[in-house]
Amino acid sequence: MLQAQVFLWAYILLFFPASIVAQGLGVNWGVIASHPLDPKIVVNILKDNGIKKVKLFHAEHDILTALSGTDIEVMMGIPNHSLESLSEKYSVAQAWVKANITAYLGKKGVNFKYVAVGNEPFLAAYNGTYNNLTLPAMKNIMKALNEAGVGKDIKVSTPLNGDVYISPTYKPSDGIFRHDLADIMNGICEFLHKNKAAFIVNIYPFLNLYQNPGFPEPYAFFNNDDSNSMDDHGVKYRSVLDANIDTLVAALKVANFSDIPIIVGEVGWPTDGNIYATTKNAKKFYNGLLKRMATNEGTPLRPKQYPDVYMFSLLDEDLKSIDPGMFERHWGIFSFDGQPKFPMDLSGKGQNKSLVGGKNVKYMEKQWCVYNKDASNQKDLAVKVAWACNSTDCTTLVPGASCSGMGIDMNASVAFNMYYQMANQTKAACDFEGLAKIVKRDPSNGTCRFPIMIKTIQTTSNSSASAPKSSRSSTFSSSTSHSPFQTHSPSPSSSPFHSPLLIFQ
Repeated sequence: MLQAQVFLWAYILLFFPASIVAQGLGVNWGVIASHPLDPKIVVNILKDNGIKKVKLFHAEHDILTALSGTDIEVMMGIPNHSLESLSEKYSVAQAWVKANITAYLGKKGVNFKYVAVGNEPFLAAYNGTYNNLTLPAMKNIMKALNEAGVGKDIKVSTPLNGDVYISPTYKPSDGIFRHDLADIMNGICEFLHKNKAAFIVNIYPFLNLYQNPGFPEPYAFFNNDDSNSMDDHGVKYRSVLDANIDTLVAALKVANFSDIPIIVGEVGWPTDGNIYATTKNAKKFYNGLLKRMATNEGTPLRPKQYPDVYMFSLLDEDLKSIDPGMFERHWGIFSFDGQPKFPMDLSGKGQNKSLVGGKNVKYMEKQWCVYNKDASNQKDLAVKVAWACNSTDCTTLVPGASCSGMGIDMNASVAFNMYYQMANQTKAACDFEGLAKIVKRDPSNGTCRFPIMIKTIQTTSNSSASAPKSSRSSTFSSSTSHSPFQTHSPSPSSSPFHSPLLIFQ
């Protein structure tokens, strides 16, 4: 009997994952950070939490090496700046596939499932730059994959923003593709249909709420009552995400491609940098989303199965552009050091359980840089704080954020500490002509946390992976707040942060 019990427990440990996740759930892994986490630690976070799908924005050798042999499904992204060369020269597509796909295949290789060509290339902010480049680039990548003998196993698509389709009546069932993109979208859909690939769309209910004054807050979440729902010819939509998905479903039907599967490539909720960007709201959003996925009931226009969903994102990224908003650097379900921000049940069962955080994370010394009240020259404090913020990340100081409303002393300490930490705790980085000093006691206060940076490893990259990261601008819509399709994604850009003066108000 004892032997049988030992065998049973061994079977459970071997064949059951550490955590059960909702079917079709994945996560975006971005690395626009001053101190990126060791890819091996990140991969262990994925494994420990049972996450089996990951979407990358560009190829990076250390990340792909860490994913090798794990069986985690990978969607590999190609930045927009590569579209021109990929569309013009097939040899470039061949070289890209060889360097970033076939080089990582094999018995203990990477489990590639998709190549995502470009990233929201049809945003209005690009003024049509990529309109005629995206599909030719997709075709060349597909041809190169076929030539390499892996085209049947690795699909090709392009992640698109929800603004490629509209509804003249704001009802999901009246969804159509934008008139100026009709021919392009028809070509994209024909390609996806022919190659049995999915339509990838990025949707952000948070941005509906952030951009549109008067937008009903419950409609950005799930399971709200009828007073905050949309009535579409008797069908009740209680979340803007479902309405957005069905607007796309209707647009695909009008274009005669109603059988193309849909993947939500990005969806999530930030936790700082705005009054709506809180851990409480993020927890509420994800709980609703995961429960929705767990039922697997689909949407009214596609009732049989909910789309695969990639959460945005895995980790906070402190070098992202804040052009769309100060919340841009706080989309992670984990903080920059791989620690969970709030309880989250990935199975969708509604249990109040914690995610498994990163293990063996190595931090710098337990010391912080704070404002020195005893400094003799205080008149330039605001100038020094503004300078520090222009060189670091002060997004926690804006109104409604976690360190807001705590006075100029706290503003100064937050700014000085972030500058000091991002400069690897260099002694000279905590001076500011005597206005700053190093302390050994954690100055965190309530919601305002003072981080200590992690020690980073030296990474290596393929030549094709080390190119500048893609940049997406966000064009804000002035359309009616109830529109289910006007969501604009954040921008993964490495532009430096410039502090707004409003932090001193």
